[in-house]
Amino acid sequence: MSFLRMGGALCLSAFLTFFGNAAHAQAQLILAISEGTSGGLDHAQVIAKYQDLANTLGTALKTKVSVVFAREFSTLENGMKEGRFDFVMARPSDYPARGMRDNGYHFVASAKPDGQCLIIVPQQSPLKKLEDARGKRFVMPEQVSYMSRFCRAELRDHGIDLAKENVQYVREQAAVPFYMVNNFADVGGVASYSGPAKKLDKDGFRILHGSVTQPYFPLVAHAKFKPEQLKAIQRELESLPDKPGGPELLKRIGIAGFDTGSESRMKELLTWLEK
Repeated sequence: MSFLRMGGALCLSAFLTFFGNAAHAQAQLILAISEGTSGGLDHAQVIAKYQDLANTLGTALKTKVSVVFAREFSTLENGMKEGRFDFVMARPSDYPARGMRDNGYHFVASAKPDGQCLIIVPQQSPLKKLEDARGKRFVMPEQVSYMSRFCRAELRDHGIDLAKENVQYVREQAAVPFYMVNNFADVGGVASYSGPAKKLDKDGFRILHGSVTQPYFPLVAHAKFKPEQLKAIQRELESLPDKPGGPELLKRIGIAGFDTGSESRMKELLTWLEK
């Protein structure tokens, strides 16, 4: 075989290998994960944490599902807008909710338990009920954050307009207790699933008011999936607590299970937040 003929054969082999790999890559589905601003993981850690969940989705669909870490919210939003993600599991919940409303994504499930805004005060605070907080000094997560909007909507429904209150906004929810401990604020708002919420008693705080519950850490799917495919996925997710390795999977990703019946509440979430 001449050099040219051999070179042509090599080129053809490379061409077939390239397109074979490309076709294989296209056959794989992508699960995008966002843990919001509270997650401190890198891409490799996110893959290790969520690949078993991706495998569960793959089992239902009889295909491979790979994990991608959407570290930036812009990556998450653009990926849904352009349809590059087959599945998205994300917190804050308003991102998957917008994926459903604006980009045609289907609801699959949300995590158990639901999320709440907790209005907290120091244990020795004289405040006894939510109405007592009117006119006090509030400290809230940063104004544009999901949880700040969540707390604002809850307080609005109880007749407290944060736009008319004395409010300090902080970048990290961990700073909310700090402000009260140091007498910079009287009342604070945190997510029920946040670090501060998990150690309220230990840190000397109590819950003045717990909000309505809303879907937490939702999983949504691209519009291309058929109803029977979504049902197959939901069955797999619902069965996890009873499957070998299932409880460990749920514990690893930090949830108690999956709720496949919260679609209507997901559809109403943005309306409630933006009212």
